[in-house]
Amino acid sequence: MERGRARMENEDVDQAIAAELRLLDPDVRVSPSLASELLHPDFTEVGRSGRRWDRASILSALPTMAGSTHQGRVQVSGMTGRALAPGVVHLAYATQVEGVRAWRSSVWLRGGDGAWRVLYHQGTPTRACE
Repeated sequence: MERGRARMENEDVDQAIAAELRLLDPDVRVSPSLASELLHPDFTEVGRSGRRWDRASILSALPTMAGSTHQGRVQVSGMTGRALAPGVVHLAYATQVEGVRAWRSSVWLRGGDGAWRVLYHQGTPTRACE
């Protein structure tokens, strides 16, 4: 039983990581329709700048944000995940975009349709991502 639960938790983490990486893809970031598929209806974010975002405001701004071009794409390092409950995953990682570094944290939920959507995201500025 424990082995089956651990396998399910690992699959949940892997799927949430794949969804997070998809959301960081420039082709998704410039497309409000593609990005919206990955955002929970109640999505909120506290950005690296300290600004609070809701779903509508982030979808509007995302295409023009740093990391939304292939030349300035988000560089990710050290992404790890932990299943908090069935269908709930917390991810933590570091990013660098155009020389600006941040620690990142996201909470992903699996919906009744099986799709993973980010409920909450936070970015914290840092000088080094170690």
